[in-house]
Amino acid sequence: MTLSTGPTVDRAVREATARLAAAGCPSPAVDARLLMAHALGIEPGELFFSHHDPAPAHYGALVDTRAQRIPLQHITGRAATRYFDVAVGPGVFVPRPETDLVSGWAADAVSRCTAKHPVVVDLCTGSAVVALSVAVMCPSARVYAVEIDERAAKWAEKNIAAICPSVTLVRADATDPSIVTGADGPLAGLAGKVDCVVSNPPYVPETTPVDPEVAADPHQAVFAGDDGMAVITPMAGVIAKLLRSGGVTAIEHDDTTGAAVAAVLAAEGSFTRIAQHHDMAGRDRFVTAGKL
Repeated sequence: MTLSTGPTVDRAVREATARLAAAGCPSPAVDARLLMAHALGIEPGELFFSHHDPAPAHYGALVDTRAQRIPLQHITGRAATRYFDVAVGPGVFVPRPETDLVSGWAADAVSRCTAKHPVVVDLCTGSAVVALSVAVMCPSARVYAVEIDERAAKWAEKNIAAICPSVTLVRADATDPSIVTGADGPLAGLAGKVDCVVSNPPYVPETTPVDPEVAADPHQAVFAGDDGMAVITPMAGVIAKLLRSGGVTAIEHDDTTGAAVAAVLAAEGSFTRIAQHHDMAGRDRFVTAGKL
């Protein structure tokens, strides 16, 4: 993108918005502003005070990169959540705003727990955003973040160190019951003792068309078999083994599989109070349940 000669920040952002809109970016105005803030090394809210300042020379290159549908978060290296920013990049799923709803539900549930130090397990933690959100909102909780993929685990490790070092990262397969039942299982000591299990697992059906930004996420962090249930179905048994009686779980899912997730939990036989929840757009987004 070639900016107009000597453009101000305001003019450069307007030109970038048009460029990103033409490229099909879903939120061109927001992206243009966030890229400008990143280029200037300031918070987005500070742009109001920089409208008439000269635009940085490298801003056009950042806009060109985003116009190729490279995820905004891969360019800035950060993903914003309701509570903090996490470091992200190639090799880890970029958290979406919908997951804040799941984190918030889990934190509310943990805050009502009577235990002095509630135990929380986040399965398929990715960047550790859910685990960290609960840990920040519930500082007395003991939080474990479980991730099988080594590349994603490195991002989780980085975020845990920067935001809440008390979170314990566990490298394990969230669908394998032996992580709880095996003598050497990394979560064996938590069997039947966990107050809340929360998860934003891979859940998109393989045949679902996705935007280029989603396609840039690791395939194994997004897709889960033909029906989107390849991770959630076996994970239900692991959740049941972890939770204490009266413990709760929240599982994010594809907007087409809410009923299927509820059915899996019902069929497992260990859950009650199974409920489906909507996201801000009114779509099925996560299912919650309690352990009998």
